[in-house]
Amino acid sequence: MKAITLLQPQKIVFGTGCIQTLVEDYQKLGLQRLFVLTAPPIRPLIEETLTELAKAGTAIEVYQDIVAEPTVNDFKTILEHARHFGADSVIGVGGGSVLDVTKLVAAFINSDQQVEDCFGTGFIKKKGLWFACLPTTAGTGSEVSPNAILLDERDHLKKGIVSPFLIADAAYVDPKLTWTVPAKVTADTGMDALTHCIEAYTNKFAHPSVDIYALQGIRLIAANLERAVKDGKDVEAREALAFGSLYGGLCLGPVNTAAVHALSYPLGGEFHIPHGLSNAILLPSVMKFNMPANVERHAEVAIALGCESGKNDEETAQLGVDFIYRLAAAVGIPDKLTALGIPQTAVDGMAKAAMQVQRLLKNNPREVTEQDARNIYNSLY
Repeated sequence: MKAITLLQPQKIVFGTGCIQTLVEDYQKLGLQRLFVLTAPPIRPLIEETLTELAKAGTAIEVYQDIVAEPTVNDFKTILEHARHFGADSVIGVGGGSVLDVTKLVAAFINSDQQVEDCFGTGFIKKKGLWFACLPTTAGTGSEVSPNAILLDERDHLKKGIVSPFLIADAAYVDPKLTWTVPAKVTADTGMDALTHCIEAYTNKFAHPSVDIYALQGIRLIAANLERAVKDGKDVEAREALAFGSLYGGLCLGPVNTAAVHALSYPLGGEFHIPHGLSNAILLPSVMKFNMPANVERHAEVAIALGCESGKNDEETAQLGVDFIYRLAAAVGIPDKLTALGIPQTAVDGMAKAAMQVQRLLKNNPREVTEQDARNIYNSLY
């Protein structure tokens, strides 16, 4: 069996209402200046927690102007706020963009490195401040991954920074924080989490220690996403999605994603399509493309999705692809790039841009050429 490295937060707390554990844990650390990153709709959900920390003597600065798909310059503005405040600890409460920025603020606040010099894997030199992540979407899995994504304005492409120093000291996954997430965001982020699990399981570098997370994540999300989209107060469905997203996040460090994510980056970079939606619209087409490379694995994905077995692996795998098409439609994901305002004339440029994401394409079970990328994009018109 090939070697694999599993890096996870020192502490992962899961459960409805577990945000209270954060208060108890933080007070034991002896830290005093807390920089909190969040977004306006989330602020009311954490006000009680912030008040409790402040009463205990913690100085708190809240930054809540993070935009979706943050750029390098957005990050630098936020970093200056944190430096001016003199933060000794950082907490992020939000979706993937908030959590990614949280990781980077903690890593770079006392660093002489520039963030744009660290795109890729393993370039951050040292551990930064103590930080914790609290996801409010069942989504990116960023709370337990070593990855952070920013939009690099220089070439309109989303780029990843991967480092063990971006692993949170603690992750608090409280499904209650997802109850108020709108149906559309629930759908987009849920499909993102499902993509993490499917890409990890069908990945060229798939590993038994990660397969267990990937398959359970697929089962939980496939069975509960439509329920949560239709009824955001369905506590059981929300908890299942949060767990599925957590499992997807645990896949990201050791195995990571592949062609779906690589091809989605130009959609976000050039057209500012939300990350989850970009993945959701591409997922079934890329699965169809990848199937011949590892039919058995795609058949096992289909069974985890809840499909019946076909006459052979090929038929079972196709049933899985069909299921993803149906699920995407059921939760409101469009099946054409024109529905996202992306003209077909953009295909050549997007294919070229996707080829730059070799960090992820090298994981794909089937080689993706620039022409293959064009064909996949064109199949969505």
